[in-house]
Amino acid sequence: MIVTESRGVGGEASLLGTTPPPRADAALRWSRFVPATGAEGPGVRAAIWVQGCAVRCPGCFNPQMWAARGAHLDDPADLASRWIADARAAGAEGVTLLGGEPFDQAAALAVVAEAFRDAGLGVMAFSGYTLERLQVWAEERADIARLLAATDLLCDGPYLADLPDTRRPWIGSRNQSIRALTPRYAAEVDRIARDGGRDALEVRISADGVVAVNGWATDAALAELLDDLGLRADRAASLTKGTPR
Repeated sequence: MIVTESRGVGGEASLLGTTPPPRADAALRWSRFVPATGAEGPGVRAAIWVQGCAVRCPGCFNPQMWAARGAHLDDPADLASRWIADARAAGAEGVTLLGGEPFDQAAALAVVAEAFRDAGLGVMAFSGYTLERLQVWAEERADIARLLAATDLLCDGPYLADLPDTRRPWIGSRNQSIRALTPRYAAEVDRIARDGGRDALEVRISADGVVAVNGWATDAALAELLDDLGLRADRAASLTKGTPR
């Protein structure tokens, strides 16, 4: 079901994301959790970056999250309970699922998404697969159907570097769509379709000197920003991007 959408244009010839997602184990492979961010969707929300992606768009900001190795591996129900408590304490309105590719771990993330929904929080997801393909695969894949059913807002389609989108927030290329699958974020999607919106970028510097970035910016803008921060000789800068777009 699509309540309203800002539909993508172009990219029909791309073969990215045309193969069904792999079937994953019950445990969740994840890389990062932030209890509150203003750069990964409407309002203040938690964000979960999963580890592993079969789409692998050229120019992806998170190629370090393509491989399954290096992930935390945990029970999704246990994670959801802890993450919901942290999100509520931070004043988050919902959660965003990104990575990596959320629908490559549809079964485990469905458990997480349903738990956030049951707690009264909204669920947003990014995917390099188009909604149309996910819906076709969902007819025979209960895991994909379950995660789609637990998603209020979906940004879908592969990132295509030759179709940059500077008008709408959150996504990176014009072929990608922003779709309200329930009424929860329909007004926001209507506003974006009508007026566009601005991207946001967040930079966190931890006490040990590690730099973490999430949100969306061009490579040039990001390089200029981080150049001003400088690098400590005894610390490596760690860059993580909040979307697969």
